[in-house]
Amino acid sequence: MRRTWLSMRLKRKAARLRLLFVPPSSYNSCGSMSSPLAQSIADLSSADESKRLAAASDIYRLGRAIAGSAVSEWWADSELSAVLHGPNPAITVGLAVQRDTFGHIRVANGTPRLADVPPDQDAEEFELDFVGGISLDILTTREPGGSGAIAKYLARFGEGIQQVEYRCANVERATQILKEKFRVTPVYPETRPGADGTRVSFFLVPSPDGGKVLIELYELQSRG
Repeated sequence: MRRTWLSMRLKRKAARLRLLFVPPSSYNSCGSMSSPLAQSIADLSSADESKRLAAASDIYRLGRAIAGSAVSEWWADSELSAVLHGPNPAITVGLAVQRDTFGHIRVANGTPRLADVPPDQDAEEFELDFVGGISLDILTTREPGGSGAIAKYLARFGEGIQQVEYRCANVERATQILKEKFRVTPVYPETRPGADGTRVSFFLVPSPDGGKVLIELYELQSRG
């Protein structure tokens, strides 16, 4: 009963946040550049640290709520919940931005290290971590106007929340559970290398508003 109540609460929260930040869409769209989300993206490159924190908090809260409503049923499976470090999973919200915005945000936040992204993937990225467990991945395309995933997202939707990432203890097992028990098919047939030596799997998961949310499961590799 508690899980059903929690699921309904997450769905209502996500719906309220979408009304504030974004119109419904087929896939994580950010809405027009006059939207509050667009202002939050702009504020990530502010010289004012408090503005950057407030912007990051708003973006993170929105991403978590949208993803949380889409995957709320996953926590009912005890094995999957354990693999995803439930009930308090480690979540990073992935924000896709144009290359100029990417550079401005990076400089304003102290020029964090660029992630080591496999060369066959259309992405440059860095991570921003703020107080309160707020974690954002800032992503951009290597080839604007190209055929890569980030380039296509930006061309179709503009800047916005492109994915929400869940840390996973065993991405292979989590993928298997999602396929077998939840009938959720991964975007790629096999797990693949991700940034900084991770293993990743992606899922387009239906959300309560009729759209879809791109969920990335990632597994940190042991360093030995």
